[in-house]
Amino acid sequence: MEKENHVLVVFPHPDDEAFGVSGTLSKYRDMGVPVTYSCLTYGDMGRNLGFPPFATRESLYKIRAAEVQESARLIGIEDMRLPGFRDKTLEFEEPGVLMNLIRDMIVELGTTRIISFYPGYSVHPDHEATAEAVIEAVASLDADKRPSLQLVAFANNTFDDLGEPDIVVNIEGYEERKKQIMAAHKSQTGPLLESLAADTQDAKELADQWLKYERFYSYTV
Repeated sequence: MEKENHVLVVFPHPDDEAFGVSGTLSKYRDMGVPVTYSCLTYGDMGRNLGFPPFATRESLYKIRAAEVQESARLIGIEDMRLPGFRDKTLEFEEPGVLMNLIRDMIVELGTTRIISFYPGYSVHPDHEATAEAVIEAVASLDADKRPSLQLVAFANNTFDDLGEPDIVVNIEGYEERKKQIMAAHKSQTGPLLESLAADTQDAKELADQWLKYERFYSYTV
């Protein structure tokens, strides 16, 4: 990893940052790189309300907002932004709204690298709307002002279409920190953390998948 002037992270939901990129972000922060995280929604339409319920549909946003802020604190992010778009509706935002928000942040912050989702390979409609807005925002800038793109893809056809990720970040030494970051999203991550804690071969393979390396694709606009 090279030191960047500024890294901008754009995801739609609390916990999107925890699983695939929090080790990388922690390394950037430990290098002294400024990181801004814009989490576009509160994830308040998530299905997991607990059994018995720990939240209602109306109160879940407060819980998830607190969780993502704790996750950001553990990563070391000091600039956490929650613009408050409605969960599961990003694809229906007026054209240009998300793009302009992201473009304005790039210009304001002097961003040199963006971490987000890969368009067409991020499954959820909110993920795809976010990915498309990021690409549009970068494409709208003069070529010499465009940050590099480091994108997460996990659709079933990712490897067939895109091949192996060309950016692989070794996060060994950050395992415990990443587990703490994932645990910050306790309303969503309980079953996964229980699986990681089990003394089984499956748990070891799961830990190898989540806690040793983080994989990304570069993308040229």
